Amino acid sequence: MVDNHNIYYIFVIVNNITVTNIKQIILDQEFEVGEIFRNEKIIERELQKYDLQKYLKHPNILAILGVRRSGKSLLSLLLFKDKEYCYLNFDDERLINLETENLNKILQAFYELKDENVEYIILDEIQNVKGWELFVNRLRRTKKVIITGSNSRLLSGELSSHLTGRYISYDVFPFSFREFIKLKGFKLEPDFSTMKIAQIRNLLVEYIENGGFPEVHKFGQRILDRIYKDIIMKDIFLRYNILYKDKFRGLAKYLLSNFACDITFTKLANIFSITDIHTVIDYVSYLEQSYLIFLLNKFSYKFKEQKRAPKKVYSIDTGLMRKVAFQQSANTGRLYENIVALELMRRKSFTNSFNVYYWKNGKDKEIDFVLESNSKVIQLIQVCYDIKNPGTWKREIGSLVQASKLLKCKNLLVITGEHENEEEVVCSGIKRKITFIPLWRWLVTGY
Repeated sequence: MVDNHNIYYIFVIVNNITVTNIKQIILDQEFEVGEIFRNEKIIERELQKYDLQKYLKHPNILAILGVRRSGKSLLSLLLFKDKEYCYLNFDDERLINLETENLNKILQAFYELKDENVEYIILDEIQNVKGWELFVNRLRRTKKVIITGSNSRLLSGELSSHLTGRYISYDVFPFSFREFIKLKGFKLEPDFSTMKIAQIRNLLVEYIENGGFPEVHKFGQRILDRIYKDIIMKDIFLRYNILYKDKFRGLAKYLLSNFACDITFTKLANIFSITDIHTVIDYVSYLEQSYLIFLLNKFSYKFKEQKRAPKKVYSIDTGLMRKVAFQQSANTGRLYENIVALELMRRKSFTNSFNVYYWKNGKDKEIDFVLESNSKVIQLIQVCYDIKNPGTWKREIGSLVQASKLLKCKNLLVITGEHENEEEVVCSGIKRKITFIPLWRWLVTGY
């Protein structure tokens, strides 16, 4: 029999956390951070070169978002590494059920440990606390504040209305291939010898197999199971009222298994016997908001057509996808496509200078990626591992040339396994120049 008095007692203790308790948590977390900087190899993230500190001028907030365990916390700490700062990670079991009225105790703890004039504050996974928005809004008036979160809805609610645009946000992804090879001690050079190319190709195979989550390269692939379960439990089940948990788990694995494929909400509803299609839409959106997957719309100048057409689904990480998805034979072409989709989304998040779509003409012509900026198509990209196959060449190049004419874009790129050249092709009487580049080179050069 459950003792209700004991339950009430535990609740009171958690929600009456003292400044002393918080100070201990802060000190413990500072020690853990120090151990990381002392004992682990720290890789500079590509986002750092965009001088994120310039967005911390009063009264802005810098929001660093991304999938769980992608390196958001470390990036935040690196931005303040030469500053006197305060740091608190709310993804700590000792802070579970922290109430809004206790947030000011955190500020008091910071002041007692540091100084009331401390200027820099990092609040990690702050969305775990209900009502955090007003607290952060108050802080940013006098402090330079970084917040991190593993849910894209972090800025879609009250914070957006309270700040009225006084924030800038960036998405952090698992390691890019460039970051991964730096971790492996490989030095990029302007030119690549035959031996260097062979080394890069081997590293690309490893990168596709293991993915880019930093902890995988410390603890091995087994950590991917833990990351996946934490995303499902902490970022979705604890945040949303999921009625059909088993069906949700099945849906998540189905989407990860069918990466680089078309999906429709109606088809998903039928597969998992969910009668209300809006439930399916919600479930997919939860997976998107937790950064486990991302969807691409079909390119069209008609907004309704974009929304009604099937979506293409991609995974946030090929290693995680291969670890937790339903087992299937390797499909190198689709793996290449997922890597390219992920890299395009990474580059988009850095610059916010283009949008990414796929394209179909309703028949047999398809383009993997359409890059659009200011209502103009700026590049068409096909991903094809073995372009030398005659049937593949005819299908992929035919689609590319046809789309080039219809979408009025002559910047044509084919990302391949090995083929590298710039060629003029003629298809259906249309002449176009096409650049062919191996995936490894496109990834390391940012072509």
